[in-house]
Amino acid sequence: MDFRHTMRGRSALSAAAVLSGLLLTVTGCGGGGSDDEGKSKAESSAPSSSGKDGGGGQKQSHTPSADNQVLATAKDGDISVTINSAVRDAGGFVTVSGNVRNDGAKSWLGANWVSDERELRKNGGSLAGANLVDTQGKKKYLVLRDTSGRCLCTKFSGQISPGGTAEWYAQFPAPPEGTTKVDFQVGTMPPASIEISEG
Repeated sequence: MDFRHTMRGRSALSAAAVLSGLLLTVTGCGGGGSDDEGKSKAESSAPSSSGKDGGGGQKQSHTPSADNQVLATAKDGDISVTINSAVRDAGGFVTVSGNVRNDGAKSWLGANWVSDERELRKNGGSLAGANLVDTQGKKKYLVLRDTSGRCLCTKFSGQISPGGTAEWYAQFPAPPEGTTKVDFQVGTMPPASIEISEG
């Protein structure tokens, strides 16, 4: 075998190996940034989570309005509820959202917010026991649920630690178009009068 032919073959193989290595390196680095940058982008675009202090790190797409307005507040002992929005949607329902704060010395799970209704009772610590009351029309609206009996509301997956807060939402059938003022009530909280806005 010709020595020059062998050397040319080896040079071609070496060049191919170097080229492959470069391609692999470029492909590995071509993700548009480091893993840390990717994580920070994902975290900044995701709905805020309350972590250990807020219902076991539960994430919800229904967050209070951007201007942080407060429609109403209610307090029962060490637990306080703030309602930030109540929006009537075109689908015939009202979405109420806000946050709950634990100012007590012990963790809180929302056990006394469980619904009295048999189908909703299995939702455990959640907004399943909440309701809207139209005092003028003398009607009470319970939380909506899916075909499996799961409420269309926040279900707390962990305890809220002392000093912690958690965001929540609950969806109800919409009162008639002319009704804009209703009372929101959950657990042993006193009723909180809120005004429904159009979505």
